[in-house]
Amino acid sequence: MDGVNGNMSVAGLSVLLQSGTLDPVELAKTSLEKIAGYPDQSIFTATLEERALAEAKVSAQRIRSGRSLGLLDGIPVAWKDLFDTKGSVTTAGSAVLADHAPAAADAAVVKALAGAGMVSVGRTNMSEFAFSGLGINPHYGTAHNAASRDVPRIPGGSSSGSGVAVAAGLVPAAIGTDTGGSIRIPAAFNGIVGYKATRGRYAMQGIFPLAKSLDSLGPLCRTVQDAVWIDAAMRGRSAPDLGRTDLGGLKLVIPETVVFDDAEPAVVAAFEAAVSRLEKAGARISRRVFPVFAEIFALMTRYGALVTAEAYAVHKERLEGPQAERMDQRVVARARLGEKTGMTDYIAILEARQRLIASFADDLQPGELLAHPTLPHVAPPIAPLLADDELFFKINGKTLRNTLIGNFLDGCGISIPCGTGDAGMPVGFLLSGQRNEDETLLSAALSAETVIRGDA
Repeated sequence: MDGVNGNMSVAGLSVLLQSGTLDPVELAKTSLEKIAGYPDQSIFTATLEERALAEAKVSAQRIRSGRSLGLLDGIPVAWKDLFDTKGSVTTAGSAVLADHAPAAADAAVVKALAGAGMVSVGRTNMSEFAFSGLGINPHYGTAHNAASRDVPRIPGGSSSGSGVAVAAGLVPAAIGTDTGGSIRIPAAFNGIVGYKATRGRYAMQGIFPLAKSLDSLGPLCRTVQDAVWIDAAMRGRSAPDLGRTDLGGLKLVIPETVVFDDAEPAVVAAFEAAVSRLEKAGARISRRVFPVFAEIFALMTRYGALVTAEAYAVHKERLEGPQAERMDQRVVARARLGEKTGMTDYIAILEARQRLIASFADDLQPGELLAHPTLPHVAPPIAPLLADDELFFKINGKTLRNTLIGNFLDGCGISIPCGTGDAGMPVGFLLSGQRNEDETLLSAALSAETVIRGDA
């Protein structure tokens, strides 16, 4: 639509919609037209044109009559293809689910955002069954990183289409899932904001699972403010109820264990520049060793990964039957590793997890948040990963390494762009809190965002 920038934030669009300057129907049509006309057609698995236009029409009527549902009324949103949307097939990025019956009802969080007036415009592509941090999908195509200007680069997964859709300006917000980094990874690779809430913060009904002990949700969007608004709506709140933290009281701890191992120098430089800006703005920075981080990876080496064990349980029947031949063979190979984790090993992992969560809590003082690079590298080119399975698994493991720590410790995290690394690709700055410290995390992120980005 004339005058509407595809890179506008939810908050920016909200001002135009609520003032009557922008019509929700025209905004929805613009979003659908951009999706249809975008050169990369691997970002969405389906558009929801009929639903979007119907929801936008009702939104327009509400706003014109002074009955707006609030800040998000009329704002377009896209959904990772794990969320049920009534009348659409939830494929989970897999060909084996493509002939399943359409969903009979919306997922609980889809209902929640519809109740806030958001307009669902489409379903976004993803790693098959959400089981990769790279975003490569052999069935529906691999969305290209929106920030790449040289060669096609990975979008990051598993919420690949969600990240690219926002970064490309096709929608102002998309909702993803995060089991080992699947929101924060595509956010960092594409240069946008990605918030992974504490597991259980939102209702999980109507969402295809990967590993229920780790699965969490959250928005991918352009600003922290947008994430705060969407978070409130996903919890059924009419408006957010948190303020900003005084930067002078912000206490950030930079881990010296695992997260900087084999990191690209340009990534570290961008992160450290943001740290320097924060320190000058008054934040208190400390650096600390966290043996718990190393213990997580030692536990995985001994017993196998928790995510793999639970993914195998979800897909056991598929993996043992003919459907396995129709799946991404790299997903099949990873999932089958879960068969090696027996019941006694699984119980040992769960018990050790609770011990490590408690130990981690003891390692931090009240009010302290973690800060480190979201990822140790920028988005790599797609072609070499398609050609070399060994490289695929190596880079997938490295990509997931920093973010999976937060999932295992059952915490929350938000990735904010902090600069660029090699090839001018985005670098993410990850702020993380402990379990149920979401309000503390979001308040801090609201205050620190402009400094982290280098805008102040």
